[in-house]
Amino acid sequence: MERPPISEHITFVYVPDLKVAARFYGEWLGLPLALDQGGCRIYRAAAESYIGVCQRQGADASPKQGVILTLVSEDVDGWYAFLSAQGVLFETPPQINTTYGIYHCFLRDPAGYLVEIQRFLNPDWDQSVR
Repeated sequence: MERPPISEHITFVYVPDLKVAARFYGEWLGLPLALDQGGCRIYRAAAESYIGVCQRQGADASPKQGVILTLVSEDVDGWYAFLSAQGVLFETPPQINTTYGIYHCFLRDPAGYLVEIQRFLNPDWDQSVR
């Protein structure tokens, strides 16, 4: 089985104050906004590299629990089949998330970091990468 392609990478971090984070990434660092999802704002850091900042409160906002490494691919189901065939266990199978307009699945790397493989369903996703 051939490995499906990856088109972009996003590192999502949880923040206690989205307005403060948006000012830091958008104004101070000058990163262009690729997509505003309400509770998450995704900024372009490089050609196919992004930083997503998401509003979270309490324990969910701690740095230890607040990182998601996201691989963007049009073939989420292909990745699920490819990795499952190698014995990789998933935390969640591919599913639609209507809140963020994505189709995604989750697994963990050997160190325990959460890895998400996703496809954007939202037509407003940064069209310059297509």
